[in-house]
Amino acid sequence: MHLKRKEIERYSRQIILRKIGAVGQKKLLNSSVLIVGAGGLGSPIALYLTALGIGNIGIIDKDKVEISNLTRQIIFETNDIKKSKANTAIKKLKKINPNIKLQSFNEKLTTKNINKIANNYNVIVDGCDNFKTRFLINDYCLKSKKILISGAVSRFDGQVYTFNFLKKNSPCLRCFIPKMPRNAEIDNCEFDGVISTLCGIVGSIQANEVVKEIVKIGESLCGYILIIDALKLSFRKVKLNRRSDCFCNEK
Repeated sequence: MHLKRKEIERYSRQIILRKIGAVGQKKLLNSSVLIVGAGGLGSPIALYLTALGIGNIGIIDKDKVEISNLTRQIIFETNDIKKSKANTAIKKLKKINPNIKLQSFNEKLTTKNINKIANNYNVIVDGCDNFKTRFLINDYCLKSKKILISGAVSRFDGQVYTFNFLKKNSPCLRCFIPKMPRNAEIDNCEFDGVISTLCGIVGSIQANEVVKEIVKIGESLCGYILIIDALKLSFRKVKLNRRSDCFCNEK
């Protein structure tokens, strides 16, 4: 596959980077990423992955846009209230980059549909807002040996995880949180609040992790948790070891 002239022009600022180049840009264009959730994290993730040239992007979200979403879900406008998040997001993204494949899934991710929806994507990006879905995605990616980039935000605190299940020694989410927390389906933002700028920070880092894993550049976050404090503006990486009693050791 050779880059077309328009592609060279569009992605020129990335191609000029030695660690990416034409070869790396081809990898991005040949990659496929499923974004779970078109909310505070999913919005910046989708915008950046679309702009930088991920060749095949899917977005799954069953919700409709609400006025309370607009402070942090930057892909939406006031006129989008009551519209499908997934469908509306895809329409916006097509205007940014009409040359890539974009598909919306206006439904809830469940054990019954996850294989059908996620099977055609190499990387899954978790931008959801509840633990039940997080564990579902984690277990599916572990079983299917996919790369999972997960993010979480609450109040002024954020976390980013990279689980590369193509590697035999990768930990999983259950190595950090073994059991489902109480009130696992509660949206933390609704009850605890979140500063909107933190969603942009975490979502952008997740998009950056996607690029690193696809192009295979930089230091992988796999095996660590990136912890972000938006008030102190501090970033620290904490080692996340694979638990000997975690069920991921059985896979």
